[in-house]
Amino acid sequence: MKISEQWLREWVNPQLNTEELAEQLSMAGLEVDGIEPVAGIFNGVVVGEVMECGQHPNADKLQVTKVDIGAEELLDIVCGAPNCRVGIKVAVATVGALLPGDFKIKKSKLRGEPSHGMLCSASELELSEEHDGILELPASAPIGEDFRAWMGLNDTAMEIDLTPNRADCLGVRGLAREVGVLNRLDVSVPEFKNVAVTVNDERAIHLDAPAACPRYLGRVIRNIDVTAASPLWLQERLRRSGIRSIDPVVDITNYVLLEQGHPMHAFDLAAIEGDVHVRMANNAEKIILLDGQEITLSEDVLVIADENKALAMAGVFGGEASGVTENSKDIFLESAFFAPDAIMGRARKFGLHTDASHRYERGVDPELQRVAMERASALILEICGGEAGPIIEAVSEQHLPKAAEISLRASRLERLLGIEVAANDVEAILQRLGFSVQKSTEGWQVNVPTYRFDIAIEEDLIEEIARVYGYNNIPVKAPVAPLRMQRQEESKLPVRALQQVMLAAGYQEAITYSFVDPKQQAQLYPEAAALTLPHPISIEMSSMRLGLWPGLLSAAGYNQKRQQQNVRLFETGLRFTPDENAENGIRQEPMIAGVMLGTVQGEHWQDGVKPVDFYDLKGHVETLLRASGRFSEFRFVASTHSALHPGQSAAIYCGSKLIGFCGALHPQFEKLFGIKGRAFVFELDLLAIQQRTVPVAGVVSRYPSIRRDIAILVDRNLAAGEILEVIRKVSANQLVELNLFDVYTGDNLPASEKSLAIALTLQAADRTLEDQEVNTLISEVVTALQNEFNAVLRDS
Repeated sequence: MKISEQWLREWVNPQLNTEELAEQLSMAGLEVDGIEPVAGIFNGVVVGEVMECGQHPNADKLQVTKVDIGAEELLDIVCGAPNCRVGIKVAVATVGALLPGDFKIKKSKLRGEPSHGMLCSASELELSEEHDGILELPASAPIGEDFRAWMGLNDTAMEIDLTPNRADCLGVRGLAREVGVLNRLDVSVPEFKNVAVTVNDERAIHLDAPAACPRYLGRVIRNIDVTAASPLWLQERLRRSGIRSIDPVVDITNYVLLEQGHPMHAFDLAAIEGDVHVRMANNAEKIILLDGQEITLSEDVLVIADENKALAMAGVFGGEASGVTENSKDIFLESAFFAPDAIMGRARKFGLHTDASHRYERGVDPELQRVAMERASALILEICGGEAGPIIEAVSEQHLPKAAEISLRASRLERLLGIEVAANDVEAILQRLGFSVQKSTEGWQVNVPTYRFDIAIEEDLIEEIARVYGYNNIPVKAPVAPLRMQRQEESKLPVRALQQVMLAAGYQEAITYSFVDPKQQAQLYPEAAALTLPHPISIEMSSMRLGLWPGLLSAAGYNQKRQQQNVRLFETGLRFTPDENAENGIRQEPMIAGVMLGTVQGEHWQDGVKPVDFYDLKGHVETLLRASGRFSEFRFVASTHSALHPGQSAAIYCGSKLIGFCGALHPQFEKLFGIKGRAFVFELDLLAIQQRTVPVAGVVSRYPSIRRDIAILVDRNLAAGEILEVIRKVSANQLVELNLFDVYTGDNLPASEKSLAIALTLQAADRTLEDQEVNTLISEVVTALQNEFNAVLRDS
């Protein structure tokens, strides 16, 4: 919004220069984007009157004039303007005057006739772009007066960039109120009297869309003279605000818009048939706007209409058929409150943007309509003459905005601002802003005025106090952020540590959706019930996952289709199992899972290409379990799972509790997920493997260790893990390492048996073990194996 500084200072005049005022407004949130002079730089220009005007004897397009500027003699000036005539008041650049562009006026002769000055046009003084003729001044202009001083051209136009929430400042009235608040000054509101009603003409108003327009005022004014010229002061106010003068009626409505911040519109009364209706447009209803553009309206556009047609787009643009022209004698003046939601976006929808729509979209004061109507009526009667009818008001009180009442806590104010603002200052600031304030136990109860529709919550009030108090007056304090060590249970392994184990094994962490394809999941877990979403993203993502495998397998297939043959992915996340005993009927369990397919390592000239197998996966799972320091508590048991290959799957137990599975994906599911080749997967209960043994410092033995190897024959179906577990129990005190280093089946052995070669490393912390002691221990191990598994010690 552009506004004249001089006009603003007529309302409130702080003891600040232009730059200081602009800085104050900017710091208060009303950013001043630019300051520019309202006229060019010139001097030596005075008010004069043309006393004589005749044809130049040697030029058809020039006139010879004598001009009175209050001096002893009349000035001879040659002028080429077509509107030069006897009796008009003009701006005269005298000899020695300096005009914009460093143009200096000198005595001269034009086609043989002396010229001691120049009659100036508006463009030559950089008042406007118009250069059709010389500038004509009012008859009241004082002859000989300095033109610059008389016109008040030592003024600046301030371009103020308002945020959308500050529509209350889109007028001199609101802007002056802000300056008054910031400088603790009273605002001098121009006084005007309500016009007298001299005719009884009126038009009935019907609010057919009260939610969109809850208040509409109309007034008939008859016998006006639209051809009357707008006063120079009015034209200047508009020019300095960036608005072109059109005719007195339009100029007055624009003036009220700038002064009061309230848009208005005037209709030609003769174009209105019957009553006035404020309604939504009919589907595909057409209207020709004042700019000649024909548009087709939609049903969400609010219009002003008579009994037969739409007259204007409400709050946006008037219609050509009802526009005021030079032939208009009677007008219908409109002043209304339109709800922002009813106007917002409508102008842009048709490629329009007007000063009215700019304000109505942001909101106007719902109590300002009568003031604007009276102000405009008074100016119209003063400038154009006429007779005013009564103001007719239609209002729907239930749809008008209600003034907000907000509780402001002193403690909240201090906490957000970081300083304590004195209670008297808080009350003074709010009261100067127009708020009604009452003390309460915690602070204040504040009633918001109707023009501050942007104030809705406590934080809005705090922002207002900070803004008026002055951001520069709030001391800068570095924020205090005390550092505290994060508490970490030593007996609980961080998830990040487990993730690092998987990353070290060559896996990439994946994050998949908790929503999966119900068809795929039903095949992996045919006997488990899943939770179905009532409003899924898509049908393929309508079921909560019962495990992490569906997402990981889909991700693996996705990568393989993009030429990534070696895929290793892992994920930590929740699985969701329906359970009537759980909270909300769903049990959420944190899990860690992985998928591996492809080769053990890339192609190599020496090692060749080896595809991954069950034992590669099992080794990675064991590494994961070892991170807990409780590896001996876990055991792998051959088992079956609906998603795994029957001969290559194992259940994983911690003690007697089942904590997960690992194995090869069943071949029937490879096509389901778009996987080529064998895929191996695992899934573990995250909480179960997070519990770890707290490390305890022990004595490091200084004595040598002794290794003894034994080879035993056992049943071919016996798991080696069971044998190793018995050995650990028997030799727990001296055993420091146990390793199965050979498994043999084949020639020289019965088909039902296998040979296991096991290395036992023994060591004592306080002495060197003697052979007899070691032999005794090995004998006890062999005996235990014979008793437990019918194992036979091999001699060779």
